[in-house]
Amino acid sequence: MARTRIRLRIRTAITACAATTAALLTAPTAPAAATSGDTVTTTLHQAVADLPIAAEDRTGYRRDLFPHWTDEDQDGCDTRDEVLLEEAVTPPETDSRCTLVGGAWHSYYDKTDHTSARSLGIDHMVPLAEAWDSGASAWSEEDRRAYANDQDDPRSLAAVTAAETRAKGDQDPAQWEPSDDSADCRYTAEWLVVKGRWRLTADRAEAAALEQLAGECEDERITYTRAR
Repeated sequence: MARTRIRLRIRTAITACAATTAALLTAPTAPAAATSGDTVTTTLHQAVADLPIAAEDRTGYRRDLFPHWTDEDQDGCDTRDEVLLEEAVTPPETDSRCTLVGGAWHSYYDKTDHTSARSLGIDHMVPLAEAWDSGASAWSEEDRRAYANDQDDPRSLAAVTAAETRAKGDQDPAQWEPSDDSADCRYTAEWLVVKGRWRLTADRAEAAALEQLAGECEDERITYTRAR
């Protein structure tokens, strides 16, 4: 009788173990977190919801901790020049020192056209100080250099009216928006792309402002590649 009870317990344990194993094999597996080089496809509203929230801290920030503008390919044109060449509506002429002559540009922040490169600023979509506050303070100098000169995603840097760049300064969407209201949705999407691409956090005021801005926009699909 004792042996019968033991065999019954063994069979019961084996059955339970088999059931547990089967459940683990058939249960859905959570996707692995995206890493550097991975492509992320999401929507505007989901990108807002996915923002990691954290308090900001500007302790120790200096602009020179983000080396820029650099000439990575050694062709005589630094990052500022490269962005101006890339975003020109009418391409300018250049000489051996990459002096830009002529050309035309459109600044989407204020819906203004320009025919002089000197009237434009190259805006970091997420300003350097904001990036520092949101996680870049823990990066290596190499990562901060790559961030400050990021040409691998055209949404990272924008050629816009210099006055707009100065007005924006280090502010986030809770404190500043483009002067032309029609730019808000593009600005919101590009801000979210850069934050996601570089794994930067947002503070609560910033996240609330982005949620409000995104709520007035079509829930467009956005795709970007992780930089880190």
